[in-house]
Amino acid sequence: MKILVVEDNKKLASFLSRALSEEGYAVDVVADGATAIQQIQALSYDLVILDWMLPEMDGLSVCRTVRQRGSQVPILMLTARAEVPERIAGLDAGADDYLAKPFDLGELLARVRARGRRASFVDTVLRVGPLVVDRADRRATVDGRRIDLTPREFALVAYLAREAGRVVPRTELLAKVWETSFDPGSNVVEVHVKNIREKFGPNAALIETVRGIGYRLSPSGP
Repeated sequence: MKILVVEDNKKLASFLSRALSEEGYAVDVVADGATAIQQIQALSYDLVILDWMLPEMDGLSVCRTVRQRGSQVPILMLTARAEVPERIAGLDAGADDYLAKPFDLGELLARVRARGRRASFVDTVLRVGPLVVDRADRRATVDGRRIDLTPREFALVAYLAREAGRVVPRTELLAKVWETSFDPGSNVVEVHVKNIREKFGPNAALIETVRGIGYRLSPSGP
């Protein structure tokens, strides 16, 4: 899932970005409503986490504008306004969910996962031979055995599964899974692939190394 966080509190925005990234989500952060509207129009997001109290244009106005312009992106509103009338106002403006500040991070992450499960336009379950990747529940199994993956390892497996049968260049994995540019001195992809293969055990050959290019996930291995 690609998530846009709209929050003018730098400390909170950084905290949310880090927490969501550690769960394997791709995260963009903006600090004002006008920029948020531009981002939502220009890019495809699976979820927007939107603070109500923004400078100049508040979250309620952002919600209304986004809906008026035809976007159906799910919006989770964050606000210190916990009274029922404010909640109703947020939902009527176009928000899909509402979380009062201060909030528990575990609850926020649970709501994000739930939103992912509801996204009918996403094929949440990917199957490649004995490998089954459930992106909504963030679970991977091989021959029915659950594989204990870190969030980044899961994101890597999910991306390779989505592109099953195609050789995915190392540079593409860095850009899509780590959201970073090519670094010839980094072996981060190789290290993660090695760890995943060890966890796959007898099915390690599912991930094929194509020397000088990248990796391919295929049902029968190389």
